[in-house]
Amino acid sequence: MRFEETAEEYLSRIPMWAKKKNSLEVIRTFLKEMGEPDETMRIIHVAGTNGKGSVCAFLQSVFLSAGYKVGTFTSPHLIDIRERFCVNGEMASESAFTDSCWTVRSLSERMIEQGYCHPSYFEFLFYMAMDLFQKSGVDLVILEVGLGGRLDTTNVIRNPLVSVITSVSLDHTEYLGDTIEKIASEKAGIIKKNIPVVYDANDQIVSDVIRKRAVEQDAPYFETDRHCYQITGSENNGFQAEMKGVKGDVYQVMIPSPARYQVMNALLALRAVEVSGLLGDMRLKKAREQIRTGFLKMRWPARMEEVQPDVFLDGAHNPGGMEEFVKTGSELCADRKKRANLLFSAVSDKNYHEMIRLIAASLPLDEVAVTHIDSHRGMKTETALHEFEEVIHCEIAGFQNTEDALLSMLHKQDEDHLLFCVGSLYLMGEIKAVLRRIKHD
Repeated sequence: MRFEETAEEYLSRIPMWAKKKNSLEVIRTFLKEMGEPDETMRIIHVAGTNGKGSVCAFLQSVFLSAGYKVGTFTSPHLIDIRERFCVNGEMASESAFTDSCWTVRSLSERMIEQGYCHPSYFEFLFYMAMDLFQKSGVDLVILEVGLGGRLDTTNVIRNPLVSVITSVSLDHTEYLGDTIEKIASEKAGIIKKNIPVVYDANDQIVSDVIRKRAVEQDAPYFETDRHCYQITGSENNGFQAEMKGVKGDVYQVMIPSPARYQVMNALLALRAVEVSGLLGDMRLKKAREQIRTGFLKMRWPARMEEVQPDVFLDGAHNPGGMEEFVKTGSELCADRKKRANLLFSAVSDKNYHEMIRLIAASLPLDEVAVTHIDSHRGMKTETALHEFEEVIHCEIAGFQNTEDALLSMLHKQDEDHLLFCVGSLYLMGEIKAVLRRIKHD
């Protein structure tokens, strides 16, 4: 069956009418109609507030280095929706993407005839991922949670190789709860009976919640914190580190990022590889070499990404992420003996007040530009201007679109400053689109 509109056009219309989220039981029924492709897949399931995408990228890179065919499902995308569906590190081809979209659309129409609701936007993409990865014949699927964990669409899977929970902080409080304990409990909902879980144990409150859930599920648990690694040097915008494996083995690795927080994300990935049960595989007999190579090759856009000399993108879109960004930004300014300029925007339902406070308190700022992202959720430029004017005394300019803001800041860029473009991932996508146009013009 083929349809008049494109796959992208159809997907863009789903949120207009399919706003109800289906239960996990209904999602399971949809998967049964698909032949339960997830039941034949080896899956690593990743949840958390910050760092999920980076951990998925480290895992993907390691297993690709080991010779696996890897499917990776992440969100959101920055420019092209096909970024969410990667096979062997490349976004899905247009033909594979379209084919899976029409497969799931046809399935949805059959299910609607049986009285079921149309899948929500994220549910539809999840079904597409399962279909696309099955047709691609991947050896392993790295599956990122969309929102929360316990009730997330992806939590319908039954037998992952390992569950991973990255750092947990306050975000999406309107859906997940207004305390760290409540949010940690939602994230811990991905833990399955007898399935090992690797988690970020740097926060004692979070760690206690996850450990309790693991014990209740008889799930082997592997606490991972900053005492499990040591940074031994830095070079070429990256860190050399010694990491302790789950059995005390020491791995010498290089993390290709100027952000120290990526060392912790790499450690979570390392331990997930160790407890996944795949280390005994013939392709991982040279595990140390393949892990080191995988880490070296890891790339994840808009996470302290230096897109051109002294210009960085970081999608820190909640206070926890912003706290890590300002640490890295301050260190970079000190290391390069430069001050900072900033381009910022956020969505209005985030705690932008706290994010701006953290920026003002830590970065050596000389100039700030704020803009409005092309989304109904985007905070108003006037609001951002007011927030910055309340906490910092430097030149602050407001723009109504990302392109004007970025071009202005790039025009003013000099050798005495680093330019940090920070905030919403929508902003990161818009910046990347502008940079792509500039490059091709």
